[in-house]
Amino acid sequence: MTHPMISPTKESGAEELPCAHPRALAPTNLILVVILSIFGAVIGIQMLASLGITPSTSLIGALAAMSLSRLPLRLFRGFRSVHVQNLAQTSISSATFGAANSLFLPIGIPWLFGLPEMVTPMLVGISLAMLLDAWLLYRMYDTPAFPASNPWPPGVAAAEAIRAGDEGGKQAWTLLGGLATGAAGALFHLPMSAFGVALIGGFGAMVAFGAGLLIRGYSLTYFGVDIESLYLPHGMMIGAGLVALLQVSKIVLSKKKSRSDNGQARLGQALRLGGIGYLLIMILLTLSTGLYMHMSVTMLLCFVIYGAAVAFVHELIVGIAAMHSGWFPAFAVALITLLIGMLIGFPPEALVVLAGFSTATGPAFADMGFDLKAGTILRTGSSPQFEQAGRREQLLAAMIGFGVAIVVVAISHRLYFNNHQFAPIDAAYVATIKAGISTNVAHQLMLWAIPGALLQFLGGSRRQLGVLFATGLLIASPLAGWMVALGILLRVVVARCLKPEQREGLEVFAGGVIAGDALLSFFSSAVGALRK
Repeated sequence: MTHPMISPTKESGAEELPCAHPRALAPTNLILVVILSIFGAVIGIQMLASLGITPSTSLIGALAAMSLSRLPLRLFRGFRSVHVQNLAQTSISSATFGAANSLFLPIGIPWLFGLPEMVTPMLVGISLAMLLDAWLLYRMYDTPAFPASNPWPPGVAAAEAIRAGDEGGKQAWTLLGGLATGAAGALFHLPMSAFGVALIGGFGAMVAFGAGLLIRGYSLTYFGVDIESLYLPHGMMIGAGLVALLQVSKIVLSKKKSRSDNGQARLGQALRLGGIGYLLIMILLTLSTGLYMHMSVTMLLCFVIYGAAVAFVHELIVGIAAMHSGWFPAFAVALITLLIGMLIGFPPEALVVLAGFSTATGPAFADMGFDLKAGTILRTGSSPQFEQAGRREQLLAAMIGFGVAIVVVAISHRLYFNNHQFAPIDAAYVATIKAGISTNVAHQLMLWAIPGALLQFLGGSRRQLGVLFATGLLIASPLAGWMVALGILLRVVVARCLKPEQREGLEVFAGGVIAGDALLSFFSSAVGALRK
């Protein structure tokens, strides 16, 4: 679907900026960004430690900027700009996911395993990985591998909310209808974000995603097959992920008439620099954590290469899933890399580092894509120079958010760990490492990797059927499957019954549904966290 044209110079009463994008480092903007980042990092850690979830705070940042802009003070006048609001939602979202998913969760693994001396060097290593993650998405965004035209659903939700607040009119009422629908469904514990995503995601990808969710939810009940114990989802994701990596490689290596093509060149450069970066971070981790004392030279070399490779594959899989569905199976994919590491025979200390490192890569990558998509929509109709300037300022705002997240986690993690508060998934990683693995698991993973690879190959790089189907299989939420099915059904009905110009409101409505679900979930989770 297309978005109405908006001018970068019209900013709801703010001073016109014909050429310059609002700067993240402008004094008032910087103060807002830092305060929101601190709030986002704290609330992300608290909710992950107390409830096991990381909330989407993107809209909270935008709403904070909108609210301040209504105050009759000249100091806050610049916050009326939709582009400043975009910077606000970028920073708080980066801080929340960075602090919780990319930092706090991974460093809990060595502490729970009984290796607290590894926490500080791991925090340094995964902080670098998180920053590299965000930079890589910035470079890969709007390339053949991660097109700006693809859904990135949470980004659409944030942009439509900001734009409706700026423009009002019919779009605002449509968005409010979506907000009310999303909030009402969330009150009854329905995963309304899945419904909203199905309205705007790629059709084939959504069918595959919904089918995976339903099969995972009902395979044991109706067919007596526990696909989790068969490692079917994990094997499917391995096969699909490997083919997805080959498809991205094909895009990079394909011959184009002009190698100066911006997207093609940026993608190739990002992949090369990313590979070097992950390799250097893995070397730093093996030295700083003392892993070199637990492995032979050959095993150590294999570990470094494997760790760097899986970080790349992990972020690509997470990014692809997030781009199409808004859901990223980061924890599940990290578990897959851990299982393979166990099969290779890495010692327990190395597996602890591997689990933390692979878990840290992916969330920042996906979240950066959501934020850049929101910015792209808000800058529709602007010049290419304004668009590029906007992306650079968003990257800067995100890096401020990630920097704040590093400081907050470094200061607070011992307080949580000493009170036995960890991300719940940490216990699963530790239990898996201690339990060991059998050769039968290797057989199952290889067996189910074949259909995953075939499905991904048949769907191609545009549909990503294998990755999305495996993503659905990894998520134990049959209700989400039904909501995806309902969204697909509504989409078909709208396509058949409404005229093209009448269908444009569907994307705005979908953005409202996702936003309503996110806002209600955030506030209800915040109340639950405070009670604990």
